[in-house]
Amino acid sequence: MLNQNDAGTPTWLAAHNDRAAFRLLLEHGPLTRSQLGALSGVSKPTAGQMITRLERVGLIGPAGIVSGGRGPNAVSYGVRIDRITGVAVSITARSIQAVVVDAADTVHPVAELAADAETRGPEADVRRAVGAACEAAGVGVDSVTLVVVGVQAAVFIEGDELSHTDTLPGWPGVGARKRIEGALGLDVVLENDANLAAMAERVAGIAQGASSFVHFWIGEGLGVGIDLGGVVHRGVSGGAGEIGYLEVSRSALELEPEAGNLTRLVGGPAVVRLLGGEPGQQLAEVLPRLAGDDAALEAVATRAALAIEPLLTVLDPAMVVLGGPTGIAGGERLAELVAERVDAEAHPKLVVATSTTGDEPVLLGARQLLVQQIRERLEADITPAA
Repeated sequence: MLNQNDAGTPTWLAAHNDRAAFRLLLEHGPLTRSQLGALSGVSKPTAGQMITRLERVGLIGPAGIVSGGRGPNAVSYGVRIDRITGVAVSITARSIQAVVVDAADTVHPVAELAADAETRGPEADVRRAVGAACEAAGVGVDSVTLVVVGVQAAVFIEGDELSHTDTLPGWPGVGARKRIEGALGLDVVLENDANLAAMAERVAGIAQGASSFVHFWIGEGLGVGIDLGGVVHRGVSGGAGEIGYLEVSRSALELEPEAGNLTRLVGGPAVVRLLGGEPGQQLAEVLPRLAGDDAALEAVATRAALAIEPLLTVLDPAMVVLGGPTGIAGGERLAELVAERVDAEAHPKLVVATSTTGDEPVLLGARQLLVQQIRERLEADITPAA
């Protein structure tokens, strides 16, 4: 670690330069000494020294030859992606998605598995996910060090506790992370799926410039990721955002007399009915109809507006992002209809928008978290002694 008491000394300056060089190589990909010097503002000899030190500690290596035109060809250097490898995982009631992640955020194939009801449990689910992701990417399972797992549950990270685990059969309320780490020998982060979706929206989606926002996940169930100034608010026990369990208001009961909570008002079965689906039909089967069904869009918007009203009153966010399968399927038109139903006098500055992070926002959020952790671990190897 860099000691700030040594700031300004030659060894401190060398480590500071090496970290800057490492970040430039991550940002731009492989660079020659001349390219690194130009980007970092240091001389070519100093850039060469930075490369030598980074190569010595195993963080970078030769990546190819760059033609120098009339002059000699130059070696380019890139970050070694084999030093630390992770796997991002998203677990739902019916499927498991997983993808290999490295320091360069290389695009690898996403593996998707059906959730095996007979063998569900934290160790089994994550072991299958890691194995499938590594097979898809063509890397060895032994290379994996870190795993970030998105789950449909409230996660109290410090206490290794899960609650509202309706879609996680075989997962304990306490100790799931410890069990995975013990069985697989990996460092594990468990995170709520809506929180990961919010992280993805902050970094790569529509909410990049928002001062605060809530990511309202509308699917089979409901969830909310709360971002306040770039920090995800989890609550003291990880339960912030579990909006689906809230009792409905009196006006909501007029729409759905049997709706005891918000999930029954605008969750999967309710949307299936609004789209004319059969009892027991899955949400994914009928959602393609939503964008072209004006009556269903109006009905979903009315219910979604009622569901987010408590959030607007308590949090007063700058933006509401509609995500999850139903939010994405409804598109911009659903966002417009929800905005029309929000009390404009009470929330004059509110923006309602549709998520722009794609079909795998939970996996994207887990990937982003993993890339950050991998890079932090690698940077820790850059010390004044190096």
